[in-house]
This record gives sequence, C-alpha cells and structure tokens, in this order.
Amino acid sequence: MTSVPAFKRLPRAVRERQMLDSAVRVFSRRGYHAASMDEIAEAAGVSKPMVYAYLGTKEELFTACLHREATRLMETVAGAVEPDVPADRQLWNGLRAFFDVVATSREGWTVLYRQARGLEPFAAELADMRSRMVRVVTVLLGRAMAGSGGRATETELEVMAHALVGAGESLADWMTDHPGADPAKTATQMMNVAWLGADRLLGGTSWHPEAGR
Repeated sequence: MTSVPAFKRLPRAVRERQMLDSAVRVFSRRGYHAASMDEIAEAAGVSKPMVYAYLGTKEELFTACLHREATRLMETVAGAVEPDVPADRQLWNGLRAFFDVVATSREGWTVLYRQARGLEPFAAELADMRSRMVRVVTVLLGRAMAGSGGRATETELEVMAHALVGAGESLADWMTDHPGADPAKTATQMMNVAWLGADRLLGGTSWHPEAGR
C-alpha cells in the first residue's frame, strides 16, 4: 500500500515570505496586469486558494510586495547612516547601502520603482518611500549645514534632498540594467557628482545666472 506523504506545515511567516518572494519574481518579469495568481501560486509551490487566504487579492498581494521592498530598503539605509561620522560619510554610507539593496534585489527594485510608478493606487507606496528618503537626506544636509557654518533655508535643504534622491533613484534604475555595476563605486561616483556641489552650497557658495554676464 502506497503511503501518502504528509503535507509539511511551515510557520505562517515563512510561508508568507515564500509567497512574497515568488510574487516579486513574477511581477518583475510579467508586470502587474499580465501576472496571474495561478502563476504566482505555482512559483511558490502552493495552491491559489492558499495565496488568497494568506495575502488576499492580487491588488493586496502587489501592495504587500511594495510595502515589504520599500520597508527593507528604508530600514537598510537608515541602519547604515552612522550619526557620529561626518555628514559626507553618512550620505556615502546611506548611498552604498541603497545601491547594495538594489544590486542584490533587482527584481524588488523593478517591482517597486518600474512597476508601481504610474499605477494607482500603488504609486502612493513609491511616493511614501520617496518622501521618507527625502526626509532622511534633508536631516543629513541640515547636520552638514550646522557643522559648516553655512546658511540655508528649510526649503533650500529640501530642494537639495529631492535632487539627491532623484539622482539616486535614476542610478538605481540604471543599475538594474547593468548587473556588473559595483554598488560602492556607484555610490562614490554619485558623491563626486552630487555631493561636491552640495558641499559648496552648504559652505555658502552659490551660482547665479547674472554672474556669468
């Protein structure tokens, strides 16, 4: 008599992680609209009803993927920023951590940045991540300002932070298409382009169109 293998029960958190990992892979490859719950369930090695039971509808599943990837990115960056080192080193550490996450989870970045952008209501998750990142960079720039003796308004600091975050997102998107790109080198290149200008501005140097006339 042939025995029937017992179903291996896994802790809920482990099972959900497996489903989310599979969903991220499928969404990154197929896109939100083309991806099916059947395909995601098959990739996770579970039944489709189990996916619904654990993570809800496809919209809820996609939102869960976005939230996880955004949280992982923000927690990694925040954890890399050491408050007791100079501001430029803090920013470099944050950039290095940011690009490390992108390099090791290109599928996650693809879902978070390429798939969610422009898709409501998912774009709100990306906007929230960007706002949190801007706040972190604004604080770093404010610390640098306090240490340099320069002067800048809160609006000026926020504009610089938006510019740095936008440049970081653009480079991260570039990295998804260049698997050989080195995160540390990319962070250093961005510092050479972005921080040198920000450092001069924080020190009181600014450019005006009338100056070149």
